Amino acid sequence: MNSTPASERTHIGIFGRRNAGKSSIINALTDQNLAIVSDVKGTTTDPVMKSMELLPLGPVVMIDTPGLDDEGELGALRMQKAYQVLNKTDLAVLVVDAALGMSGEDTDILARIRDKGIPYLIVFNKADLGADYNRAAKELKEVFQIDEYSLLWVSAKNGLNIHEMKERLAALTPKDDGGRRIAADLISCGDFVVLVVPIDKAAPKGRLILPQQQTIRDLLDAGGIPVVVRDTELSGALKRLGVKPALVITDSQVFEQVAGVVPDDIPLTSFSILFARYKGNLDLVVRGAGAIDMLRHDDTILISEGCTHHRQCGDIGTEKLPGWLLKYTQKNLHFEFTSGTEFPQDLSKYRLIIHCGGCMLNEREMKYRLKCAEDAGVSMTNYGTAIAHMKGILARSIEVLH
Repeated sequence: MNSTPASERTHIGIFGRRNAGKSSIINALTDQNLAIVSDVKGTTTDPVMKSMELLPLGPVVMIDTPGLDDEGELGALRMQKAYQVLNKTDLAVLVVDAALGMSGEDTDILARIRDKGIPYLIVFNKADLGADYNRAAKELKEVFQIDEYSLLWVSAKNGLNIHEMKERLAALTPKDDGGRRIAADLISCGDFVVLVVPIDKAAPKGRLILPQQQTIRDLLDAGGIPVVVRDTELSGALKRLGVKPALVITDSQVFEQVAGVVPDDIPLTSFSILFARYKGNLDLVVRGAGAIDMLRHDDTILISEGCTHHRQCGDIGTEKLPGWLLKYTQKNLHFEFTSGTEFPQDLSKYRLIIHCGGCMLNEREMKYRLKCAEDAGVSMTNYGTAIAHMKGILARSIEVLH
């Protein structure tokens, strides 16, 4: 459980006003002092994420957010961060101080939660102080048409209904029906799959990157036989394998070289394209790649990554992609870069967004970013899809996915 990637865990966002007891609720749920608790308002100044196992839910990410009633210019920035957490929240918990009842800030965040279709639980904390829960619950049910199961009376201090809260969260958590697979649905049990993994200066020392690890595990779960090879040994590996592989999956940066080695009768795609299908919208990303041909002089392109890592010589996002785009388009283009949790709210300045595969982002946040671009009328694609388009092999690369 502890090795489950954060992007594959249920993200539980904890929202509420300052001193409503959000951090205390997290500590009570986990039976650990994970979050700092203080009577001083505004102790939590930035969203704090903690990966853990929470039974009976399983692997989760708990996100403690700043208070929704923070004050001043800095407080407004903190509240903005709290609202941004909704973009990656699979399950929301609204913590209300039972002694004070629902506030305007509480109703505002609840409206956002409901508009986004996020399952939620409203928790009236500090039941030990003797507030009138029945009155508060009646008001919520009448005004907001909230069902009884979405409301709970708890005390983080003495543990009242904490076990019931865990059970309700487990019941509300969106269930994966098993339909989302990276590549397992493309093969049959016993098939060989060749994964091409270049080892260069940008490759992490002593390990494979997350999308490679996850793809291998997905194939193993389906009874596939993954064969991992560097691009420099690919030709020899295919000859020595003895059988035709059911699929070849390559790192995007060597797409062109690999396409020249793999015979046309062997399906070929990339990790990045597989992840566009797995946690995004493949059709939208493929259409976005076509916008590369429409770029004009002085257009600005946003290249965005979902993770943060030390940039090295030959980095695909900041060096190789811009170089390929300039060569392909023969246009004078401008580039901006973002990484990690940062994603611009105003996308109007960009002609095109090229995103990484999003292995570090959960499905909800990846789809949120795609929707932001769509709403802004900005085309969006990802690394592998853009590279395949520029190298003239996109049609071949998505054929196996249809």
